[in-house]
Amino acid sequence: MSTPVDDPLARERSHLAASRTALRAMREDVESLDISDVTANWVNAEVLARQIEERIKALADLSDTPLFFGRLDYLHAPGSDKAEGAEGERFYIGRRHVHDHDGDPMVIDWRAPVSQPFYRASKKDPMDIALRRRFGYTRGDITAYEDEHLSDPAETSRTSKLLQQEIERPRVGPMRDIVATIQPEQDEIVRSGLSGTVCVQGGPGTGKTAVGLHRVAYLLYAHRERLARTSTLVIGPNRSFLHYIEQVLPALGELTVQQATVADLVAHVEIKGTDEAAAAVVKGDARLARVLRRALYSHVTMPTEPVVVVRGSRRWRVPVYELEEMVRELLDRDIRYGAAREALPQRIAHAVLVQMERSGEAPDDRVQDAVARNSAVKAAVKAVWPAVDPAKLVLRLLSDGEFLAEHADGILDEDEQKAILWVKPARSVKAAKWSTADAVLIDEATDLIRRTHSLGHVVVDEAQDLSPMQYRAVGRRCTTGSATVLGDLAQGTTPWATRSWQEALAHLGKPDALVEELTAGFRVPTDVITYASRLLPHIAPGLTPVASIRENPGHFEVRPVAGTTDVVEACRELLRHEGSTGLIAADARVPELAGALKQAGIPYLAPGEETTTDTRLTLVPASLAKGLEYDYVVLDEPRAVVDAEPDERTGLRRLYVALTRAVSGLTVTHTAPLPPQLA
Repeated sequence: MSTPVDDPLARERSHLAASRTALRAMREDVESLDISDVTANWVNAEVLARQIEERIKALADLSDTPLFFGRLDYLHAPGSDKAEGAEGERFYIGRRHVHDHDGDPMVIDWRAPVSQPFYRASKKDPMDIALRRRFGYTRGDITAYEDEHLSDPAETSRTSKLLQQEIERPRVGPMRDIVATIQPEQDEIVRSGLSGTVCVQGGPGTGKTAVGLHRVAYLLYAHRERLARTSTLVIGPNRSFLHYIEQVLPALGELTVQQATVADLVAHVEIKGTDEAAAAVVKGDARLARVLRRALYSHVTMPTEPVVVVRGSRRWRVPVYELEEMVRELLDRDIRYGAAREALPQRIAHAVLVQMERSGEAPDDRVQDAVARNSAVKAAVKAVWPAVDPAKLVLRLLSDGEFLAEHADGILDEDEQKAILWVKPARSVKAAKWSTADAVLIDEATDLIRRTHSLGHVVVDEAQDLSPMQYRAVGRRCTTGSATVLGDLAQGTTPWATRSWQEALAHLGKPDALVEELTAGFRVPTDVITYASRLLPHIAPGLTPVASIRENPGHFEVRPVAGTTDVVEACRELLRHEGSTGLIAADARVPELAGALKQAGIPYLAPGEETTTDTRLTLVPASLAKGLEYDYVVLDEPRAVVDAEPDERTGLRRLYVALTRAVSGLTVTHTAPLPPQLA
């Protein structure tokens, strides 16, 4: 069937159909590969089979996801000298590369250099683009297009309606990618190089999480071989958040990125206890690293007796002063405790070999290794540089007041020491009621003993809630790699919340990182973010308020209510709209609201559970709201959200988070007076 020449939409639909056919052929080519005779052993066969399976998954054609979302018509061929008469080219921009049977591109990956003008080109700087076309989709089919003639001086710049529609499209289910709507300032961060660490300060709805995830996808495209060797990791604040974002990278064809919480990284012991805020603040302080180091190296003692090695009929003696020189030299080198302990027997063995050579013998490396394993050498090393278990070291610090006082002297004052000292000391590592902060201390001690494996790139989201010791734990995972740090100082809701990015980056071990600020709001409607920004002077006076670029001001209402029945009714009203609804409340009020919803016959989900067309309401404790988003939000009792926190500033920050989860509308319900900061 021929396509009408004068029907652009029909031509684009035809290209979409042809591209889907080409993608299917690419996938069938991979599925038909016969690897039975190309691997040397079963291990290689397993690895290759897994790689082929991942490739097949990456080539999946998601019927409800546009295969391409834009088109670029270049004035000249990219990379040409742009001489007069040089013919331009046309490229369709999509989530992954698609080529036809001859290898010619049907769709260009959004991360390719040739795709960059789709995000960066403007009337002021057309970047050699004659036309930029955006496509509108309905359930995977092209239903509209919109053109910008960037090189035509007669055409004025205007806001893209399709872009606005995509930004404001209702959200049901997990977080989706923003690959079709990336803005120039976001694209600059996404495409920044692998070698540098980037910190993104972004208010609610500025897309910082999406920018971080798309940066991972871009780096995997631009540096695939290197990152395949060193791996990448995305760190989120909790499991609900990770579940919410887990489909973004697979939708972009990236299936190998690990996801974890900080607690997952430091899971050396079972967490059975919690800390009071005062104890958690001290344990999260970077000064604890110095205390741990002192405590660890206190186990090293200077030798008091020589080492005598018996080999056959000969006795070789290493004097005390020589052993002391070895120990001091290893201490001065400042290498890991465990590495130094492993080096010491070799140093002693080398001293013995020197004596052997002076006596006329010709020992080789095997002799040195045998001497290093000699029982006398082992006994000397055990006495001078004993093995230390990191969990037992932390256990002793938290259980033994004298041991803690000795090694915290001049670092922690008496009150701080008392705050972290256990009232009921544990008898063993297994019996101890470890907290999450304790696990981070064990991780620090573990790294002092043996080096933590470094990854190629780490993304850490909601970083403003990390303690200095948690930053150090994350930093250990990218000592030889780079990081993307995402957060908002105004949303810090822990007692140890980040005060400045410069300080945080120093703890991370990346003091030279580039700090970027995103202030254009894409998610939160104008009226909602304006209301929430009333809190900024009280929680983060130095930050620039988010300016919403959305044309739709959104639904916004502050509604006095008589009780939970009215709150449920507010939820029912918002559920009449398309999309998801979140009911956010102080944690202590969640059981009462859950009972009211059940009594009213309204089904609801817990945070992290995927919304469906039948169940679109999520009941969210305020403590878990960070990082989540819903089309509509009912915020119950702002005063209760503030009062639930240990201090007012933290409470106001928690409230700021809760107020900014809405994409299309917010209803604030209250029986108690609103916090005066919202007046």
